[in-house]
Amino acid sequence: MFRAIRGLLLLSFRQHPRKMAIAIALMAGNAVAVPAGALALKHLTNEAIAGHADRAATAGIIVAACAMAALTCAHFAHIAYFEVSEINVLTMDQRLIAVSNGSPYLDHHERPEHADRMALVQEELQRLGEGLQALLTGASLAVGLLITTVLLTLAHPALIALPLLAVLPLLAGRKAQAAAEQARERSATDTRQARHLFELTTAAASAKELRLLGLTGELQQRYARHWQRSSTRIWRGELAAGLWRAGGQTVFAFGYVGALILVVGEAVRGRAGIGDVVLAIVLAAQLNQQVAAAVTIAQQLLRSGRSLQRFDEVRQTVTNLVGSDHTMPPPDRLTDGIRLEHVSFAYPGTDVPVLRGIDLLLPAGSTVAIVGENGAGKTTLVKLLGRLYEASSGRILVDGTDLRRLDLTAWRQRMSAGFQDFARFELTARTAVGIGDLPRVADDRAVQTALARARSGVVTALPSGLDTRLGRSHAEGGTDVSGGQWQQLALARAMMRDEPLLMILDEPASALDAEAEHRLFAQYAETASRVAKETGGITVFVSHRFSTVRMADLIIVIAGGTVQECGTHETLMALAGTYADLYNIQAAAYRP
Repeated sequence: MFRAIRGLLLLSFRQHPRKMAIAIALMAGNAVAVPAGALALKHLTNEAIAGHADRAATAGIIVAACAMAALTCAHFAHIAYFEVSEINVLTMDQRLIAVSNGSPYLDHHERPEHADRMALVQEELQRLGEGLQALLTGASLAVGLLITTVLLTLAHPALIALPLLAVLPLLAGRKAQAAAEQARERSATDTRQARHLFELTTAAASAKELRLLGLTGELQQRYARHWQRSSTRIWRGELAAGLWRAGGQTVFAFGYVGALILVVGEAVRGRAGIGDVVLAIVLAAQLNQQVAAAVTIAQQLLRSGRSLQRFDEVRQTVTNLVGSDHTMPPPDRLTDGIRLEHVSFAYPGTDVPVLRGIDLLLPAGSTVAIVGENGAGKTTLVKLLGRLYEASSGRILVDGTDLRRLDLTAWRQRMSAGFQDFARFELTARTAVGIGDLPRVADDRAVQTALARARSGVVTALPSGLDTRLGRSHAEGGTDVSGGQWQQLALARAMMRDEPLLMILDEPASALDAEAEHRLFAQYAETASRVAKETGGITVFVSHRFSTVRMADLIIVIAGGTVQECGTHETLMALAGTYADLYNIQAAAYRP
């Protein structure tokens, strides 16, 4: 809890120190006003019974002033800290984005425990604004509780036991929150899968398959099973939490009743005045409300603390994956090429290698095609070339220099890439293409050139050309384009850089028909030839269409994580091995 308090205070004061100071001052006023009103009510009662009208009127005015202060201070404090709370959430969202992208690698995205933790953090950080309110309200309650304890002790020394009993509900509340948190963590995987199924069954992109394949009922049943398992665990955790809270409140309730009996008995015996009875009743009632509020606030603070702790765990996971600090620039021109020596790789969390003992030379200026069955390791290989992962063993050499010694940012600036699972940037069409070379993002000529290289006419079909806003996330309305059009824009984005040393095209035309893909690669062959002459750049593409693959200078057949065959189309056909079999099977499908 103390970690949560410290973290929230530091975060909030950095956002707006003046508003935080105002909010704290107003909440302090609220804390003093409530017990002060009870003390003034005691004097009002005693003076009224004694017949002292002037003194009773003065006490009445103080009671009214305290009541107004109690009502208004908290309200104006809320106005002061509300904006800070909103900024806190925005700041933590920005930090989460930075942390998620804080590693140059993708390892953390492959870990299921990281995905569960990220899902919880994303959900809980949106409620971080409640944490600041809980913190300020809790501080106000602590001050009020201290003053209430002093006043109760002055009314009767034995009443000091009542605030001490208030500790029990707080401790029980902490146990309750721990039980609820454990239940949420145990249910995180089922919750994440249930949300995925919910998004799948409500998204427009999957609606066609759901209806044609009759999957709606099946997915609803799976959603219900995941949600049932998740909600059952959460319900059990909340039940345990409820029992803890009920036990703590029950103990305090017995103490509360005992205190009232004690004070009333003292008044009956003439040892206390009516004003003391009124004071004790009001303070005990206030204490009861303060304890109930404190239990809730303690839960919110613990939840906020847990959110910040999970955020730190996510950050630590990513921090442990920070790349090397080598600053050697990549060569201006490739002369030898990219060589892989005994390269093996296994994904995080598993010892099973996806690639084993890869030895290859991708000659400078060449066009290289990688083929193989699904899951053979083709995409993994191109990711290693982009250093999205580090090889588990072996080396990747760029003109004889270990890729790990090159400045990673500078290396990626000399790369271009188009992937099958491309991003859909809901920006203007100009920006969605232009960000492929960020310094030229607003250069219409460069954007049009990239579109031409991708053989894309998608912009001519858009209502406002390059100024068309893509997607449905725009408040003023955007244009929703087809999957094929999104892919054409992604391909154009990959063509933005003029002189890449390495161009990666991983199934970039999967949404295009065979003829369109063939035209695309024929067009790009001209660009690749120009870049090869100027920089010795290498083009690596992954494709299942052998009419396109045969255009490559070098064809690599991956099977079972190893290089099974390697050579030109003619060489591999003459070899009559795996490549020749796959080529003939596909070619037969196109014969009349």
